Amino acid sequence: MEIFDYDNILLLPRRCRVESRSDCDTSVQFGPRRFKLPVVPANMKTVVDEPITEMLAREGYFYVMHRFDLDGLAYARSMRDKGLLVSLSVGVKPADHALVDRLAAEGIGADYLTIDIAHGHAESVQRMIGHIKQRLPASFVIAGNVGTPEGVIDLENWGADATKVGVGPGKVCITRLKTGFGTGGWQLSALKWCSRVATKPIVADGGIRHHGDIAKSVRFGASMVMVGSLFAGHEDSPGQTVEVDGKIYKEYYGSASDFNKGEYRHVEGKRILEPVKGRLADTLREMQEDLQSSISYAGGTQLSDLRKVNYVVLGGENAGEHLFM
Repeated sequence: MEIFDYDNILLLPRRCRVESRSDCDTSVQFGPRRFKLPVVPANMKTVVDEPITEMLAREGYFYVMHRFDLDGLAYARSMRDKGLLVSLSVGVKPADHALVDRLAAEGIGADYLTIDIAHGHAESVQRMIGHIKQRLPASFVIAGNVGTPEGVIDLENWGADATKVGVGPGKVCITRLKTGFGTGGWQLSALKWCSRVATKPIVADGGIRHHGDIAKSVRFGASMVMVGSLFAGHEDSPGQTVEVDGKIYKEYYGSASDFNKGEYRHVEGKRILEPVKGRLADTLREMQEDLQSSISYAGGTQLSDLRKVNYVVLGGENAGEHLFM
């Protein structure tokens, strides 16, 4: 098996078939709905909040609301009242099971539910998938996180509609350092490995440092790409604003950090400061334009054409061209 990550791969261009990059369609069908981009901001407290998720839903982007210090029922009701998509995160504890029960009992439901725990290849996730499917059978269930084909196969067999792949590759995640496990440093290779066995959509989660990494993720099998650090640090991001030596930053911390947990217990995340980089809407526009350019370089007109291109592995003994497989 080849081991590589985003920085080790370049996609190879094909003959362009469009007059303008703006003719390329970046939209993606994900579950029952179609979205403008195959990109979703990470469901973290310093990345998304209620105003941001409302903006994303109104503008046709996919979102997943985080599950920390949140009244999930009230949030879901508010989104329903505004006629917007309801996409929530849940864990696997009794309170999460109770939230699903209340969403069902009060007729609010959820369009998308993401079971969001660090080690998603777990029997507790199997039980939660079964509970959601029983109580809210119309909900599209995303489960994770996993980092192996076995994990993908099990989650799909347990009833997940999509699987989230990535264990510790994020910028504020230190799982590999604290536990010795993870996909940090070879996330793109893990994505390729997992997508080969997947029969349902995969969400690539973590390790995205540049817009071009989104195109690479799609090339290697992702239907949706979860992005943290690139979406953190905006003027409208929910992280606290910090000034250091006259420069303005926004805090960004992992969901498994002590900053998010409120205590130093089973910590697998850290806090960093991201330079403030304008408005989120501007980044979304730039991201779409860059992805349109990627599709044009692929010789295509739509997102799926990215999966047809060849690539090279830079450096190492396994350098060379690889055909689509």
